[in-house]
Amino acid sequence: MPKGRKTNAKPKVAIPTNGESKSASSSPITPKTPKTPADEAIEFFESYTVAPGESPIQVYELRLESDGAPHKDRSYIRLPPAYVPYILRVSIDAGTPAAKNGVFKTNFPLDGGKFGRENFTQRSLPTDFSKPIQVDLPISHAGAFVFWVEYDGNTPGERIKGREGYFNIDPILRTKARSPILLDGKPADTTIGSASVDLPLDALSILTVVSKWMGPTPEWHKFFAEAKDRGYTMLHYTPLQERGHSDSPYSIRDQLKYDEAMFENHDRNQDGGRGQVEEILKVAREEYGLLSLTDVVLNHTADDSSWLVEHPEAGFSPANSPHLTPALELDSAIIQLSAELTAKGLPTIVSTQQDLDRLVSAFHDVIKDLKLWQYYVLDATRERDSVKAALTSENIVPWDGAMVARKTVVEIAEIVRASGKIQGLGKFASRFGVSVDPGVAAGVVKAAFVDVSDINSLADAWVRVVDVINVPLYQEWEEDTQAAVDNVKNRLSYTRLDEHGPKLGELSKSSPLVEPYFTRIAPTSEADPLVYSLANNGWIWAADPLKNFAELPSKCYLRREVIVWGDCVKLRYGSGPEDNPWLWSHMTSYVQSLAATFDGFRIDNCHSTPLHVGVAMLDAARVVNPDLYVCAELFTGNEDMDLVFVKRLGINSLIRESGNGWDPKELSRLIYRHGVGKPIGSMDEASLTSMDELAPPTGKGPVRPCLVTLLNGSTPHALLYDLTHDNETLLDKRSAEDALSTGALVTFSYSAIGSVKGFDDLYPKLLNLVGEKRKYELTGQGEGSGIARIKHVLNGLHLEMVLGGFKEGHVHQENDYIVLHRVNPVSQKGYLLVAHTAFSKGSKDRGFIDPIKLRRTRVKFILGASLDCASYEAPEDANTLRGMPAKLVEMQPLVVPQGLDEEGPYSEIIVPEYFPPGSIMLFETHLHEHDASLDAFCASGAKEAFADLDLVDLNVLLHRADGEERDASGGEFGVYDVAGLGKMVYCGLEGWMHPLRHIMRYNDLGHPLCGHLRAGSWALDYVHQRLTKQSEVMPRLVKPAQWFKERFDRVKASVPPHLRPKYFALVISEAYKAARRAVVEQCSEFVSSGHSFTQDLALCSVQMHGLVKSASLDPGVATPSLAAGLPHFAAGWARCWGRDVFISLRGLFLTTGNFEGAKRHILAFASTLKHGLIPNLLDSVRNPRYNSRDSPWWMLQNIQDYVTMAPDGLALLSESVKRRFPADDTWVTWDDPRAYAYSTSVAEIIQEILQRHANGIHFREYNAGPNLDMQMKDNGFNIDIYVDWKTGIIFGGNQDNCGTWMDKMGESQRAGTKGVPGTPRDGAPVEITGLLQSTLRWVDQLSAAGKFPFKGVKATIDGKERLVTYKEWSGLIQTSFEKCYYVPLDPSEDTKYNVDTKLVNKRGIYKDVYGSGAGREWSDYQLRCNFPITMTVAPELFDVQHGLAALKLAEKALGGPLGMKTLDPSDLQYRPVYDNSNDSTDASIAKGLNYHNGPEWGWPQGYFLRAYLDFAIRANGKNDISDTLHHLHHLLLPARNHIKNDPWAGIPELTNENGAYCGDSCTTQAWSSSTLLDFLQVVHSLAE
Repeated sequence: MPKGRKTNAKPKVAIPTNGESKSASSSPITPKTPKTPADEAIEFFESYTVAPGESPIQVYELRLESDGAPHKDRSYIRLPPAYVPYILRVSIDAGTPAAKNGVFKTNFPLDGGKFGRENFTQRSLPTDFSKPIQVDLPISHAGAFVFWVEYDGNTPGERIKGREGYFNIDPILRTKARSPILLDGKPADTTIGSASVDLPLDALSILTVVSKWMGPTPEWHKFFAEAKDRGYTMLHYTPLQERGHSDSPYSIRDQLKYDEAMFENHDRNQDGGRGQVEEILKVAREEYGLLSLTDVVLNHTADDSSWLVEHPEAGFSPANSPHLTPALELDSAIIQLSAELTAKGLPTIVSTQQDLDRLVSAFHDVIKDLKLWQYYVLDATRERDSVKAALTSENIVPWDGAMVARKTVVEIAEIVRASGKIQGLGKFASRFGVSVDPGVAAGVVKAAFVDVSDINSLADAWVRVVDVINVPLYQEWEEDTQAAVDNVKNRLSYTRLDEHGPKLGELSKSSPLVEPYFTRIAPTSEADPLVYSLANNGWIWAADPLKNFAELPSKCYLRREVIVWGDCVKLRYGSGPEDNPWLWSHMTSYVQSLAATFDGFRIDNCHSTPLHVGVAMLDAARVVNPDLYVCAELFTGNEDMDLVFVKRLGINSLIRESGNGWDPKELSRLIYRHGVGKPIGSMDEASLTSMDELAPPTGKGPVRPCLVTLLNGSTPHALLYDLTHDNETLLDKRSAEDALSTGALVTFSYSAIGSVKGFDDLYPKLLNLVGEKRKYELTGQGEGSGIARIKHVLNGLHLEMVLGGFKEGHVHQENDYIVLHRVNPVSQKGYLLVAHTAFSKGSKDRGFIDPIKLRRTRVKFILGASLDCASYEAPEDANTLRGMPAKLVEMQPLVVPQGLDEEGPYSEIIVPEYFPPGSIMLFETHLHEHDASLDAFCASGAKEAFADLDLVDLNVLLHRADGEERDASGGEFGVYDVAGLGKMVYCGLEGWMHPLRHIMRYNDLGHPLCGHLRAGSWALDYVHQRLTKQSEVMPRLVKPAQWFKERFDRVKASVPPHLRPKYFALVISEAYKAARRAVVEQCSEFVSSGHSFTQDLALCSVQMHGLVKSASLDPGVATPSLAAGLPHFAAGWARCWGRDVFISLRGLFLTTGNFEGAKRHILAFASTLKHGLIPNLLDSVRNPRYNSRDSPWWMLQNIQDYVTMAPDGLALLSESVKRRFPADDTWVTWDDPRAYAYSTSVAEIIQEILQRHANGIHFREYNAGPNLDMQMKDNGFNIDIYVDWKTGIIFGGNQDNCGTWMDKMGESQRAGTKGVPGTPRDGAPVEITGLLQSTLRWVDQLSAAGKFPFKGVKATIDGKERLVTYKEWSGLIQTSFEKCYYVPLDPSEDTKYNVDTKLVNKRGIYKDVYGSGAGREWSDYQLRCNFPITMTVAPELFDVQHGLAALKLAEKALGGPLGMKTLDPSDLQYRPVYDNSNDSTDASIAKGLNYHNGPEWGWPQGYFLRAYLDFAIRANGKNDISDTLHHLHHLLLPARNHIKNDPWAGIPELTNENGAYCGDSCTTQAWSSSTLLDFLQVVHSLAE
């Protein structure tokens, strides 16, 4: 069947592309200047002149994943035309795996010069671990480009290539400007101006025309005028090249000549008509504003192309593709049978099923007689003779495959088949072409039949093996034969018998049973038919588009699976030009000639075009015309596969067909997917953009202001057709009347759109591209022009809406109605189309649709029409193509009533009583009292409004959990609750931003929050009212509250409900950006210059530090305090914990630069010193509780850190501190006269802590008993701490209390654990020893330098009191630490350490506790996550190799995604799932007793990371830490992702096993974020 004739549905393909200017030559064009577009872009950015008022440079940022690859959704990026050069920024988080000696590679010409598909430029990625990594690509020209990142793997020498990403840049298309389509709201004629305008792809309105129906080129200008008047901007010409004998435009005889029938008197110039075509296309472009698009046919050539005889290698033949040999035999047999039907008494006309069955039966006999099985199987007789000869001559190849001795024949056959030693298997190259080398066969039988020596017997055995090998091969032949019979039957039935088939008529040699699969072009009778029999092209249902069906392993020609185009020979390109030089050269000349002549390509049969061929040909075309527009239809059946073609070929638009909508709902879905653009009220542009400064991408040139837009992934751009030239008309699919409604809906799409002349003129049937000889009728817009008058208006409006920025749309489907509204988001002017679809024939019923209510909108009727068809047949005319006689009935103007209700003014469109299917109405819309400056107003002033806020003010603005807000506001405000979404986690901006980030990025206007905002303005009021309430005590919040109120008041006054979400998001996102910026600007350089992860963690310092009434650092005045975690520790006595504060202080306050906040906490807790301890529970300094043995040491560590890190930090030691309790430790209330009665310096407090511990601490907690702690046993209230002066180590605690951070007290009566600590850790916990050593080392250094007023402590040792210097005490610990805490790898070394061998569970570790209480000695040997704390603060205590090995062991045993396991999984006590509500009888977990026996806590991870880094440096030196840093940053990837995506924007207190969510955990915990900041700050300081 000729190419172009409909069979059922011919596969089609659509492609998008980019380009620049064209040249008239078919060979690669020399640029007009020596500079390439890439050179010009570099020059632009290196220019040292920045014009005053110059617009910011646009930067599009593509963020890559941690592995250096784009997210799957962002693997394809479509970028706009480079009217002005802009930047594509590829960014990667610092420290991620891809940054490990990472190299960014792309074939985009980063360094200038010409593009080459295989020419790659690379950029080494910076190795800085603290700052963002980015590569800026200066974009100035269209094209299709690929990139990836390569980086080091985990094994030496390993390089990993990340997944590829693709970016396609749209071409710059220009056309002549046109006059407005509407004057005074009424349709007008349009004229072409002299000026040119840029034509975005969405503005394309393409009309497909078939040149042979247009007459000779001198007559074409009349068709140009008609197309221009109908509003089209581009003509798509089916191929204009010389046609083959079938006369199908897609069967091209000579690719380098235009068909002479195009030219008057067939007078084609010697250049093949190229100059004549270029001249007429120039007329179309210059005089009528019509660009040109043509099909490029790469897959096949006409079967009568003369050059095939000279170059038969250009096609697939049995000579170059031997597997086609049996297919050719079969094809010839079909032709022969067709010639002998009469002689055989078979029917030549298929008129009944019986005729069909008889012919198929005859064909079955023919295929049997061909004995094609001989192409599949081994010849048993030949195999016997050859193996016997090999055995006789001892020409035996020893068997080297799998063991075959004494195997069964079946097993041997399978082994031989799997060995790959069967030659010709599956090649089908010749009869009995399948064999096994005789020597190999002899080796097999000798190895297999070891008990047989007789040669004949061995030969017979081999035959038995061959027979078994042949069984599945015969079966394969039978299956293929049956497939061929079935396919011939189905095709014969369709073409000769089916009612809807072509009914081809009488069978004969020239019209055989089915179309021939091969074209026979032998120049002489002596010519080899295997060389000159060339496979015809076609298509296959559900074929893999990445596999060439003419090549092995495909057997489609043999199985007769190809729906063949009998007039087209399939072209054989091979894997590259070296495989077929002439064909590649010829087709390259063809595409380059077309690229120089036309503005765009439609890739014919794209899905069957070998991908590498399409890439190479389009690359060649873009050399000639960089701004080449490329579209295609794809029939891959898979959107992911579509994307492969789009990315690789640089396809600019995929053709989509509205006719694929089988009902109004599906049609509306297609329009929504391909034609809405962005939804009305979109938020992405405002939310995904930010102002910044752009350093020149080459390092040379000025710094410029830039606008950074975060990129989402792209979907292929659509070219939406109402009807394509090879599909059935709407009369066949729906109804004739639907042409008006569907045509109108397509023009309203914010995409490229397309049609055919026959659609506009209402042709009743699909025209046959091959056989149709009549010419088009010129109908203009008059009588008989179908829907042309409406197309004139709507195509013109389509152009104006795209050029005018009407990029937002809304589609609503109700019953048979589809309403499409397009709006300019800036002016809020819009156009609304009401279309009554006509999917069913014959109905005139109005149908039903609710009145269309548009709030705060004025509506003006423009036009309305319906289609009245007098007949559904076109007038008979032998010479002219005519449409159905139909009248376009225009409606009387419709008055749109306006109303007013409690929600404000509205307009209501009511469909008139007579509005039959197919009818349309068009309206113009305007917002009532549109506030044109609202967008700018909402986005302005936040920085100034927030300028005076300190970090505590910003806590209110950004965060505040429910408990904090209710406490601070006296219960008036809490977190906001949205129906269908639930409660926000924060009252401040971060609470709103979590859902808004998703909504804004993806314009998810169906989100519950958007529905809530449309329903009312409550959220707007809440935002400023809560701030106004807080300003009563925090006056700096007055300005932010007023800023929000002013903006939201204007929104409420002027914005309709459907736009309220947009403006809410705009205000909130702008405020959030300003507030976040205000935080960062008040932070240290480490934060302000750091990457987003550092800044996200730094925000946790603001998140946790705020003012609530019930938790203060001063008992008489409410002051800001640090929450331990949220939401559980938001307010009251449980908010501020001594231990938590001082584990958190370094990271949250000192690394971020909030030294004042740190100082206030240090002084507040120092004031509470009592018994030598500070409280763990502060309770606003009113009722502090002293049961924490480690808290004072954490405070001393923080004082040390403060002195070291803060400006003038040493002055802290001289600060005077009023003491909360009398010197004799008497408990007094905070307002007792004895409270705060005396003062000491911070240095004296440090000394007091050391001295009190040296003396020994022994007391019973004040108010001991159930009123203090209802769970604790009586003995637990007894606090005992002492120093072992043999080792210098501090011991304390008992089996009934838990004085370290692992402080879970049993609560279960049922399980018998009430008052039983989960982890008492009595003895000497390893981290206390480390913190003590750190303090002693530090004060010794200060004392030696004269900066600390004490030398040591008084101690009674062996009954004598004496001074123990800090150095001496430290030395004791230094001497004893490894001996007391290390558990050696080698048991033979146990005697060197204080180790009880029988208690050892794991070796090479450091004990968690030294000297656990009686009966708990085994707990010393538990592997827990505490020893890295000591390694961090007192690394000198550790043997470097011991320490590093222990850390590696801990990483393997304890490492979790978001923290460290609190107990080794091999420990019998390991219980990794914490559930505080568990009230079972299982003592190990009841009431959450396993809190610290397995769950993975966040904060120890930071200490582990710091220790690992430090000890790796100690072991290997500073010069070789890159691998270590990458390894440690890799461990942080889950935390990076968590803080970015979790609504609480923090790191949780703990997780259950393997990072699983724990419902009883704080979802953000101060110390979890803090210790990660500690680590990142250390890394930052290393870089410095």
